[in-house]
Amino acid sequence: MTTVESLGAPVERGPAPVLPIKRILLALLTAVVVVFCVVPFLLVLAISFGRKVEGAAWVWDFTFANYQRFFVGTLWPDEVTFLYLQQLGYSFYFAVIASILAVLTALPFTLLLTRLKRSAQAVWLVFIMASLSLSEVFIVMGWDILLSNNSGLPKLFKETGLTQFLKDIGWFQTLRDWGLANPRNVKFKTSDFATVLTMSYLVWPYAVILLYPALSRLDPSLSEAARTMGAGRWTVTRTVTLPSIRLPLLGTMLLLFVFLLGTYVTITVFAAPNKHTAAVAIYSNIRGANLNAPFGAAQAIMLLISASVCLYLGHLMNRRAEAG
Repeated sequence: MTTVESLGAPVERGPAPVLPIKRILLALLTAVVVVFCVVPFLLVLAISFGRKVEGAAWVWDFTFANYQRFFVGTLWPDEVTFLYLQQLGYSFYFAVIASILAVLTALPFTLLLTRLKRSAQAVWLVFIMASLSLSEVFIVMGWDILLSNNSGLPKLFKETGLTQFLKDIGWFQTLRDWGLANPRNVKFKTSDFATVLTMSYLVWPYAVILLYPALSRLDPSLSEAARTMGAGRWTVTRTVTLPSIRLPLLGTMLLLFVFLLGTYVTITVFAAPNKHTAAVAIYSNIRGANLNAPFGAAQAIMLLISASVCLYLGHLMNRRAEAG
């Protein structure tokens, strides 16, 4: 024992060593992330620089021809076409509208849900979470039957006389202009309306679950005070409720938007062929009729970059909202 220790002076000790089990768990977690996240991304990135062999498969290479094709088309430099940029644009078009629609419809429902008794809230939440077990194929099949011209809503419109009523009051021609009717009856396949409606239904349960925590924490006394001071329902929503949940609203929209960018079955069933998205084109190149994996990988990388840019812009908006 040293003199300092014998006098009872405190002895500085280093940080406690990390237990071996914690190091093993950290190493395993890192390995899982690398194997299932980093490695697949690097493989797709490497394949995107490959080269398609006519009449055969593809070979490893390092060429930017696939990315050039994505931006200017296959006929460049003789002709510039923007087909693949257009497909990316339709991906954004459907995802943005469907995510906004899902949030706008889920917001009032979730707000009413938070005002129910705890037992009723639990029942509704269990039901909504159970609906997440339904696959996209199952949901699209149900909507396909519902919107079918022979057995769905168009048939119901015709049998009940609603189609004739729309013709009599002059609204039928408007539906035809919007692509929701043929010369004889209303139709929902194929149309942007059916595509957006089905996509928003796919993510609607997610919107409710994501908004529920923020709405359940709202102080009802604030709304009651505003109503007492003479504010209307819409004024209370605009000045009290929405500012209190603007960050969860934006975050929910961004998450739903990124999720919907990869929608495949809904697009192939309900969207017109000239409005197919990048996800459909990627599958067609990798597993479909085109069998051009390098170009499909390049499209996937561009879709990922676009989604990342949107998430980054959303992050900047969140930071500005928090600073304000």
